[in-house]
Amino acid sequence: LPVLIAGLGILFSIIGMWFIRVKDTAETSAETVQGALNTGNWASIILTAAVSYPVIKWMLPEKMMMNFFGSGTQIVSNTNVFNAVMVGLLVGAMISAITEYYTGLGKKPVLSIVRQSATGHATNVIAGLATGMMSTWMPIVMFSGAIWAAYSLAGFYGVAIAASAMMATTAMQLAIDAFGPIADNAGGIAEMSELPKDVRERTDVLDSVGNTTAAIGKGFAIASAALTALGLFAAYVDFTGIEGINIFKAKVLAALFLGGMIPVVFSALAMQSVGKAAMDMVNEVRRQFREIPGLLEGTGQAEYGKCVEISTSAALREMLAPGLIALVTPLIVGFVMGPEALGGYMAGVTVSGVMWAIFQSNAGGAWDNAKKSFEKGVDIDGQTYFKGSEPHKAAVTGDTVGDPFKDTSGPSMNILIKLSCLVGLAIAPILGSHGDAHTGMPTPPPVIQSPSDMQISRMKSDVVQPQVIQPSNSIVPDGQTRGSAAPTTPSGTSTSVVPGGQTTSPQPTDDGQKKDDAAKQKKQ
Repeated sequence: LPVLIAGLGILFSIIGMWFIRVKDTAETSAETVQGALNTGNWASIILTAAVSYPVIKWMLPEKMMMNFFGSGTQIVSNTNVFNAVMVGLLVGAMISAITEYYTGLGKKPVLSIVRQSATGHATNVIAGLATGMMSTWMPIVMFSGAIWAAYSLAGFYGVAIAASAMMATTAMQLAIDAFGPIADNAGGIAEMSELPKDVRERTDVLDSVGNTTAAIGKGFAIASAALTALGLFAAYVDFTGIEGINIFKAKVLAALFLGGMIPVVFSALAMQSVGKAAMDMVNEVRRQFREIPGLLEGTGQAEYGKCVEISTSAALREMLAPGLIALVTPLIVGFVMGPEALGGYMAGVTVSGVMWAIFQSNAGGAWDNAKKSFEKGVDIDGQTYFKGSEPHKAAVTGDTVGDPFKDTSGPSMNILIKLSCLVGLAIAPILGSHGDAHTGMPTPPPVIQSPSDMQISRMKSDVVQPQVIQPSNSIVPDGQTRGSAAPTTPSGTSTSVVPGGQTTSPQPTDDGQKKDDAAKQKKQ
């Protein structure tokens, strides 16, 4: 079912592309372009939801038995599974809307950063940090509600289905996300090629929308990572055989704090990597200006390959340490502190990583669009400021700070969360066979039973001892012969029912009599 839903999502993402239409006029604004992209996104979501209902009704039985952690098995209808699909689709759509609000050009949070740019560089940075932090509360509420609702509907299977539904329209989300850097590079080419002003104005509009779509794509990715991590977390509990994760245990609580620390250190290492690469790049550019004749005058040819080499080599070299941390730390926690502690570590990484990812991605997008706002001029306290003004210079500083936020450390949280959970899941069978006294071998995954299987299992569990039916011709007081079979008691005697609901005294059957005779002979 998840694979089929994903396939339908790809198909309807392609169809949704045809709903994106923008008129080529000089008055085209960022709101118009963003609205067209939203139309295509909503079209793919609605079509996926509409077709998922008959598919689920066709593939799943009407009633199923699902395992609920701590509550045993419960009956779940296939309608509940469809509702879990709707939860995933709606959360993905709402995340896009929330991210657009906090990072969109002309929206209140971005305008707040623009206004505070008038008082200096520091206030611009402070405003951007505050915007990014504030942008976490609505997505987290959405995540919490989605997890609770999907689990209530169909257990961990519902959570996994909700994550699959959210990622069903990944094709559309990736296309919208890729729109950002394409528009950004188009604007850079137009400026370097000294194309007409109207061309640059159009690319600026597309670039501002691209900043928002890039933030939306990152928010969508981290939302799907959060739900996927919960599904992997449930599988980890099954494979290790642990009964639960008790945070009152010292090991679990310590691992929980370790997990919460990892995304912070990971982000710091990513930031340092950007700083080192930037320093190398600046030194190379200065060297070329000094040594290449005519480069400052525009008549010389720059060595572009050197700059590309610095960027690529720094990207590979500087991410070695963060990658090792993400891979090695779960192994150390799992084998040293035990499977239950590793579960706490995974929970800490997931919660902390989601917070940092949303904060950094939205803060960087808001800073970038605050700088873009000065392209056409902004009004601050009755005075209009344009590109090159002091508030614009402060906005450029904020944008420079925000670039590693939204392009480096923010997106890396998605990879960190999934990698940590996957490493834990990979070593789960080993931890399950080497755990403590409360940890056994991996338990089999929950089986979805049809109602007939459920009834049969209940019937088998209710039977204590089978009754042997023996022919009995009992004479009742009215003189009639009862020529029916009478059930025997476990000791081998039969009873007869007389009028009034009373039973006659137990009469030994042939088998019972033989057993009694054999017992007497043994005693003698």
